Amino acid sequence: MTTKGLLVRLEAKHGKDDAVEAFLSSALPLVRQEAGTTAWFAVRFGRSEYGIVDFFPDEAAREAHLNGAVASALRQQAADLFETSPDIQKIEVLASKLPSQPPAEPNTKGLLLTFKAKEGHEQEVVQFLKDAQPLAMAEEETIAWFAIRLPNGEYGIFDVFPDNGARLKHLAGRIPQELTKHALSLLGSFPDMDLLKVTAENFNP
Repeated sequence: MTTKGLLVRLEAKHGKDDAVEAFLSSALPLVRQEAGTTAWFAVRFGRSEYGIVDFFPDEAAREAHLNGAVASALRQQAADLFETSPDIQKIEVLASKLPSQPPAEPNTKGLLLTFKAKEGHEQEVVQFLKDAQPLAMAEEETIAWFAIRLPNGEYGIFDVFPDNGARLKHLAGRIPQELTKHALSLLGSFPDMDLLKVTAENFNP
């Protein structure tokens, strides 16, 4: 069971986009050696904005990753590649969907949706996200899906897809429909949506 995660935001220095993508891809062999890293994604938010989203079965595995080779390489390269220090957020996984084995073709698209719960309705939002898991399980082209709680009190969904068509199908599906239906009663902010490019990934089911 996946219970912990990390959301790392990285801002590439001017002209360093290709170097950042190459660095993130070069981390894959290191990630593959981490038995406790259940899933790892390198993503691009937009021009010069990158990130790493990864997931773990427990706190011990997350701490092992934070003290491991990937984090060490990130610290060593930070001054050369990034405008500011990496923004590392520890996230809690409320519900998840993972493939039973690594997909034959890599995922190329991702989605990060974040929002605040209306004051006093936090537990209802948690329950809504947990109840969305069966809907995600039914979406064959939603390869991995995670309902998350961020340290700033926000909630969200991170998921990945083989292509843009699969992502569009998800956005037109049941989970966004249900979220829209309950938005006025549950949400304290309009959802912030990032359409991501997945540049590298690793699954260790």
